[in-house]
Amino acid sequence: MSKPLRIAMLSVHTCPLAMLGGKKTGGMNVYVRDLSRALGKLGVQVDVFTRSQDDCQPMIKHDLGYGGRVIHIPAGPEKPMPVAQIADHLDEFVDGVLDFAAAEQAEYSIIHSHYWLSGLVAEKLRATGDGAFGNVPIVQMFHTLGHMKNQIALDESERAPQERLDAEQHIVQIADRLVAPTPAEQVQLVKYYGADPDKIMVLPPGVDLTRFRPMPKKLAQLQTGLPQDRTNILFAGRIEPLKGIDTLLQAIAILRRQSPNIMNEASVTIIGGDPHADTLDAEMARLQEMRRELNLNDLVTFAGAKDQGILPAYYAASDMVVMPSHYESFGMVALEAMAMGVPVIASEVGGLAHLVENGYNGFHAPSRDPEALAARIHILLTDEATRQKMGQQARLWARKYAWENIACGMLDVYASVTPLYTMAWLSVQPC
Repeated sequence: MSKPLRIAMLSVHTCPLAMLGGKKTGGMNVYVRDLSRALGKLGVQVDVFTRSQDDCQPMIKHDLGYGGRVIHIPAGPEKPMPVAQIADHLDEFVDGVLDFAAAEQAEYSIIHSHYWLSGLVAEKLRATGDGAFGNVPIVQMFHTLGHMKNQIALDESERAPQERLDAEQHIVQIADRLVAPTPAEQVQLVKYYGADPDKIMVLPPGVDLTRFRPMPKKLAQLQTGLPQDRTNILFAGRIEPLKGIDTLLQAIAILRRQSPNIMNEASVTIIGGDPHADTLDAEMARLQEMRRELNLNDLVTFAGAKDQGILPAYYAASDMVVMPSHYESFGMVALEAMAMGVPVIASEVGGLAHLVENGYNGFHAPSRDPEALAARIHILLTDEATRQKMGQQARLWARKYAWENIACGMLDVYASVTPLYTMAWLSVQPC
């Protein structure tokens, strides 16, 4: 009998089932969740190990479809914590994973780790030398790189700590395979971390075309509460400086001065964070104050984090999605919007430079350039024919990123690092 292909997916600091737009939830959560589901459809068993942040949650959740489980491991206080504090509880997390695997008599074919904290856990698990994880190959994906974050940081608070840079440098050396979402990150891994080019395989994230597909705009606006009598501009993501939301607010202020009649018929919705917290996050507080100073209270709404199930309706209710990021490893929100048939205006940085084809499925705008961003937004606000054409082309563009295609590519990544794959292949659906 063939041995099943069983993956230990590590997402230490954030749960794949978490609400999008929280402090540390975004594209990586979606990636881990949807890749696990797509692998399950191919017959691969996936256990996602993540730190428990809520003692009311069951330890095991079967929300990933066939063969997939999310396993919450207590490590430190069961509440949200800054990444720097989570790093102090990695040994406890490792012990919890080992105890779970031993109780289930589990054996894993691959450790697939996400972000630098998970890479450190992967090394500790493999160092056990036997049992469920001994000598198991490690496939690592960083999702964001500390060196790239530091290049766009405006002050010390935005910089990645040396602990992270050292950890990334180390993980690059000990991992058996590195997955880069774009050729740009492939180059960055070699240039800034000295990665062996032969270790790196380029494989983009995917999109669920059954979830993200065009739907009637009026219905979507009723579901979300977005105004039906306005042109809707949407941002979705974490509320942090590198997302460039301040550039979007400045661009909207420019448009209001230049084209007040057009902006009287527009609306901007920002999904992410908690705008009603008793104590606002520093970036949320800064952005809300900027909104007030720019006299945009009637134009810009901070809608807070949203469950991933309602996101398609927000995209469908919008006329454009704007991603003014200073750095994006890939840009999952852009891909989801495109799959919905919505054009995207994005900074020409990182993965967004590859994903958005300027003038075809959206527009590029230079990072931190509110005048240029305002000009791109103005085109889509005033030219409905261009909006519709770009939206249609965006939908076609997104098809090649279907998760079933990406999951098949990931099987090739796994095959490159383990001879067990040839045994397990018999239990996996062919691509």
